[in-house]
Amino acid sequence: MNWLYLGAAIVFEVIGTSSLNVSQGFTKLFPTLFSLIAFGISFFLLSLALKTIPVGVAYAIWSGAGIVLISSIGYVLFGQHLDAAALLGLGLILAGVIVINVFSKTIGH
Repeated sequence: MNWLYLGAAIVFEVIGTSSLNVSQGFTKLFPTLFSLIAFGISFFLLSLALKTIPVGVAYAIWSGAGIVLISSIGYVLFGQHLDAAALLGLGLILAGVIVINVFSKTIGH
């Protein structure tokens, strides 16, 4: 169940970050509120996941997956372009998340 909490925390973090972009520096009320609520839910779910998942591993997965997802959303929805260095860096982050999930004995699926 804690892995579901972590997955949902990632989704809400991405929603919050996307809304943060739309809030234009907290100048638009509804995207600002949506962002703050989504971040609150994300942190709550992350705290539930931390009951069994070590904090370093959970945070690495939460932040790494969030970075890759929000970068993809930025590219697709907001027209933000990524150069070769950015794509390489995102690929390395994604590879790190995969290595942790597949090979780490710390997380004990």
